[in-house]
Amino acid sequence: MKNNRIDYIEFKASDLESVKDFYSKAFGWVFTDYGPTYTSFTESGIEGGFEKYDGKITNGVLIVLYHENLQEIQSKIIKSNGIISKAIFSFPGGRRFHFIDPAGNELAIWSDK
Repeated sequence: MKNNRIDYIEFKASDLESVKDFYSKAFGWVFTDYGPTYTSFTESGIEGGFEKYDGKITNGVLIVLYHENLQEIQSKIIKSNGIISKAIFSFPGGRRFHFIDPAGNELAIWSDK
């Protein structure tokens, strides 16, 4: 994996079963469940996932970059006038944090380190 590249796309969905059914039938995507609130997909050209979300979905896509050193890239984001919107947290397979860019877009960066 290379630093600073788009590595993953995460969507929100209120009904994971219906979204898995749709994308597998329409596009042949393959899903792997990680508990009742998350499923990842492959066979789409880029890996991604769907997070169960019960609120109103207004911007349902989260672009996830990769960087091997979360503290280093977080510092660069802050120095470049980005805003950390979700502190570093762990999940199965790694850790990540979210940030807001100057245009108001929320992105995330993850690491398997």
